[in-house]
Amino acid sequence: AAVRPEVLPACAPVALREPLGQRGFSLLRGHPAGVALMNGSGPHDGLKGDKDARQNGHEEAEPGEDGNDQEVIVIQDTGFTVKICAPGIEPFSLQVSPQEMVQEIHQVLMDREDTCHRTCFSLQLDGNVLDNFAELKTIEGLQEGSLLKVVEEPYTVREARIHVRHIRDLLKSLDPSDAFNGVDCNSLSFLSVFTDGDLGDSGKRKKKGTEMEQIDCTPPEHILPGSKERPLCALQPQNRDWKPLQCLKVLTMSGWNPPPGNRKMHGDLMYLYVITVEDRHVSITASTRGFYLNQSTAYNFNPKPANPSFLSHSLVELLNQISPTFKKNFSALQKKRVQRHPFERIATPFQVYSWTAPQAEHAMDCVRAEDAYTSRLGYEEHIPGQTRDWNEELQTTRELPRKNLPERLLRERAIFKVHSDFTAAATRGAMAVIDGNVMAINPSEETKMQMFIWNNIFFSLGFDVRDHYKDFGGDVAAYVAPTNDLNGVRTYNAVDVEGLYTLGTVVVDYRGYRVTAQSIIPGILEREQEQSVIYGSIDFGKTVVSHPKYLELLEKTSRPLKIQKHKVLNDKNEEVELCSSVECKGIIGNDGRHYILDLLRTFPPDLNFLPVEGEEMPEECKKMGFPKQHRHKLCCLRQELVDAFVEHRYLLFMKLAALQLMQQKANKQESSGVLENGASPENGTAESEKSESDDGKIDDNMTGLEQVKELAETIASDDGAVDPKSREVIRNACKAVGSISDASFDIRFNPDIFSPGVRFPESSKEEVQDQKQLLKDAAAFLLSCQIPGLVKDCLDHTVLPMDGATLAEAMHQRGINMRYLGKVISFITKTPGRAQLDHIYKIGISELITRSAKHIFKTYLQGVELSGLSAAISHFLNCFLSSFPNPIAHLPADELVSKKKNKKRKNRNLGNVDNTAWASMTPQELWKNICSEAKNYFDFGLECENADQAAEVYSLQKITLLREISLKTGVQILLKEYNFDNRHKPTFTEEDILNIFPVVKHVNPKASDAFHFFQSGQAKVQQGFLKEGCELINEALNLFNNVYGAMHVEICACLRLLARLNYIMGDYSEALSNQQKAVLMSERVLGIEHPNTIQEYVSTRCWGSRTNILSSSFLNNIGLVLHGVMEYDLSLRFLENALAISSKYHGSKSLKVALSHHLVARVYESKAEFRSALQHEKEGYTIYKNQLGEHHEKTKESSEYLKYLTQQAVALQRTMNEIYKNGSNANIMPLKFTAPSMASVLEQLNIINGILFIPLSQKDLENLKAEVQRRQQLQESLKSGEQLEPEDKAPEEKEAEPSMPSAAIPLTQSSA
Repeated sequence: AAVRPEVLPACAPVALREPLGQRGFSLLRGHPAGVALMNGSGPHDGLKGDKDARQNGHEEAEPGEDGNDQEVIVIQDTGFTVKICAPGIEPFSLQVSPQEMVQEIHQVLMDREDTCHRTCFSLQLDGNVLDNFAELKTIEGLQEGSLLKVVEEPYTVREARIHVRHIRDLLKSLDPSDAFNGVDCNSLSFLSVFTDGDLGDSGKRKKKGTEMEQIDCTPPEHILPGSKERPLCALQPQNRDWKPLQCLKVLTMSGWNPPPGNRKMHGDLMYLYVITVEDRHVSITASTRGFYLNQSTAYNFNPKPANPSFLSHSLVELLNQISPTFKKNFSALQKKRVQRHPFERIATPFQVYSWTAPQAEHAMDCVRAEDAYTSRLGYEEHIPGQTRDWNEELQTTRELPRKNLPERLLRERAIFKVHSDFTAAATRGAMAVIDGNVMAINPSEETKMQMFIWNNIFFSLGFDVRDHYKDFGGDVAAYVAPTNDLNGVRTYNAVDVEGLYTLGTVVVDYRGYRVTAQSIIPGILEREQEQSVIYGSIDFGKTVVSHPKYLELLEKTSRPLKIQKHKVLNDKNEEVELCSSVECKGIIGNDGRHYILDLLRTFPPDLNFLPVEGEEMPEECKKMGFPKQHRHKLCCLRQELVDAFVEHRYLLFMKLAALQLMQQKANKQESSGVLENGASPENGTAESEKSESDDGKIDDNMTGLEQVKELAETIASDDGAVDPKSREVIRNACKAVGSISDASFDIRFNPDIFSPGVRFPESSKEEVQDQKQLLKDAAAFLLSCQIPGLVKDCLDHTVLPMDGATLAEAMHQRGINMRYLGKVISFITKTPGRAQLDHIYKIGISELITRSAKHIFKTYLQGVELSGLSAAISHFLNCFLSSFPNPIAHLPADELVSKKKNKKRKNRNLGNVDNTAWASMTPQELWKNICSEAKNYFDFGLECENADQAAEVYSLQKITLLREISLKTGVQILLKEYNFDNRHKPTFTEEDILNIFPVVKHVNPKASDAFHFFQSGQAKVQQGFLKEGCELINEALNLFNNVYGAMHVEICACLRLLARLNYIMGDYSEALSNQQKAVLMSERVLGIEHPNTIQEYVSTRCWGSRTNILSSSFLNNIGLVLHGVMEYDLSLRFLENALAISSKYHGSKSLKVALSHHLVARVYESKAEFRSALQHEKEGYTIYKNQLGEHHEKTKESSEYLKYLTQQAVALQRTMNEIYKNGSNANIMPLKFTAPSMASVLEQLNIINGILFIPLSQKDLENLKAEVQRRQQLQESLKSGEQLEPEDKAPEEKEAEPSMPSAAIPLTQSSA
């Protein structure tokens, strides 16, 4: 169980309320925080050798390439050892660091196996009590070898409760129910089940002597090629530790609480009731001096101590004495607990929900029961002042200083911590609001219009209250506004301008409702909105006000956000200057801070979905059927699109200017030679067609671009020395690309263009025209560059979506909104390489179907009351996925016993009088709605009338659709095998629906410094400087740990890259340890069957990289491993399937296919089937010869192997003939049958997974470095020239990347 913050007094600054033990300042210590004091079990449990410490021992941070060298902070910090003396056990030593707080030693003791049952104690040095919040270095007389005494302190009610809660956590520490129920940031992990507990650090290796026991390598039936089964249960293997050792039958609060006055004066704090495993019922008093048995029974209060009376300071000691089973099982449980990997125990920063769960028994649990009814808002009983002031915490953390690295780390860490706490509280509040457990602040209004305040958070529902969004699409607009607003908050937070504040915002979708949770601006509830808004407009642009301070603050954000300062007219026809959209409101809170809210239109509108009278769209848009009327008018372009568009324009600007400069030069010199080499040879752009020669040298072209850069900079710095002609060059280029300044490249958007109700003054008419054109260009750019770019990346396998979420992510990274999904799928169908995009097509279609179903499900659920929820959800899923033609929504028959029957019926009618509509839904009706939704929303015609047809026409799997819809709607179903194709009974019953979880969207604060280190590390690795790269990435890991704590998606990426580098540099044990951490973390933070987790698992097994899992390499990996353990027939099944998939997705002439042929040939050779082997190797040889030429080493290798096979085949044939001729007395030569050597199998595994080891001499290396640097410069100068699709790349280069010198670098993309 995760360490909980209760143990900290609330005077701690908010960022430290999470025990430092979980994080530890890594920068300030010599060891990585990831392991350092994770839950206090760091170095103290021997979980970590000195190796880590040594490896990260370089304590100074090199701040990447950013040139902030003045920030290198070297903190020479040597840890020291103290002795701890606790009652009842031998003194032991503990390694500590001067930067730690005393608090952290507390944490360690509460986690250690032999002291974990103590919570109420102080640490004393020479009789002086140490202050919990003192850093160790500030304590006088504390040095190497000092003796710290653990002294038991008297209890208070608070301490007694903490103690009971801690004991309960220890008893439940192996129980996964919290993870399945999605509470307290617990989540599942299965790696230890698969590795049989053999995880890197936890060290319970199962070696008998030196030999390892035999492991059965036969893969289960359902993963063999050709198997049609898709079992669900296999996703969650049974964990033996989950049948926990029972220590007690019941531990609960007694009904005699609280103690009456006279007992209080005897020191009674509270009473507990316990039933031991031996069935002994006892009552226990918690008093100030400890715990003892009293003489009360269930019906009889007698607080006197029982005979014989033991008084124990710890509840565990008392229970040990009265129950032998408790004693035995509790100590076994603690042994197991400390053996688990720390990553299996730490809480994740945000809650992860599982969409399947096994049937669980519901056990009695006093703490859970108490929590549920005291509605613990955020550990109230432990924090004075009860609720937390979220707004104050969120804003104060932003105000922390950020001048140097340690300050920034502390600030980012505090921001991250408060955000994750706020998200958790907001989620809990939103659920309470929808479940009807919170009183509205305007209870007399109708439900849709109600607003709520709970735990200092303001909640509103996603409905159009007071016709606010009447002109924008009513309720539909009100539903999308919160997510747009959240995107705005995210962006302004990322720009992070000092003095400008945003609200904490979380959007929660739960039971069909959308709830927005926001922190509360101080004073906003006391005054009317009209008087508090001093910037922006509260009525969509009729009355508009502005404020100089806001303009100054927003001006700072305008460059990074590409927002143009502009003037609008208010109702009195006065010009008002704004630097944001009109809806963006500025309010100064009672705390004097400048807040901005309603950021729903931070980004410019998407004209493809906003038809405007009298506006003509560009040709590309019209061709694809745009503009299209959408359900609401709040469609915005994504920030990624704006950035990509601006970058694209910058490239164009550079080229235009370079071209003009060249022409000027040419006119001056009149020598055609310069022009020959000067023209910019960018393939495929209009400019290059104008240029006379297309063989211009790239180097000369670089100088052209560099001249432009220099010129642009000189002009921008307003230097009079520039001649007017050059000035004109820049001016023309600026005009051509739509820059708002004519002296430098600067593209910005006016977010108010085409906004209903906003009027612009006459003076800015021309500017508005330009802006309109810019918006049209951006809309066209999305269709003509971004969507084809996405599809091209999928064809090249640089992007590899594996499910709906990863497809959405790939689209979003390119700035394509999900409403373009239909267009993306249509584009795929028209692509020449359609067959190679089959996987993307299927994922796209299933995403389209499940998203349409989700839209319907949302309104469907709104009409269901709580008591009918599981019946309604199972009915919906039956209509959606089951082959059963007419599912009826009713209760399962077995519950209808005659007596119950009448009651049930009566209740059901009562409950459903208000709405029985959901029960009448039929599969035909639902699928009709899904098809029309797909047409209306995504503009895509689905050709199916029910689930069976959908599965057939688009070859989808119903189980995939079930997973997608469950993840999107938060439904959790029972883990069992579902039969979707039974036509005689529905697939789901209401017992199969276990829970419905919220789907939460929130801001993800970033660790900026760590991220820079990570990027510089990646760049170094790509240049081939592995060691430097490795150091930078280790440093990044330290900083990430510092900001995020031990668990985070970005730490996961860090660990994966480190593992890969360790592997390449030959440090295999370190590689395995890092990769296992990456798997554990991915399971915990992303979920057990997230595509990322799958990739981490594959990497663990095979040292893979971002190999194309979908494609063959995954099967190749399995096949090779099987080949290595001599399972030839199984191996063939996998390798031949891999060959088929490779040919389909990479084309039959691809080098991947050649490799596949070779692997198959090797297995046939091992089986002595030489004819088949020869056949496959010949295919491979032909491909190599055609693609790489006769003299390439691969072709030669293949040819050698062919010769060898031919010899073997001839030898075999001779032997056979000999046998036929001479019968039994034949003279037989022994044949060489080769079992594959481990080295050869490993070498092939490396090749498949894109790791090549190339023996190079020193000279080769120097040449290589020079070449790499040259290429890097070239790439930078042509920055992102990719978008211009260089079609004429030589075929060798496209396929055979390894034949280029850069192959010594670990290829990030898998290449043969």
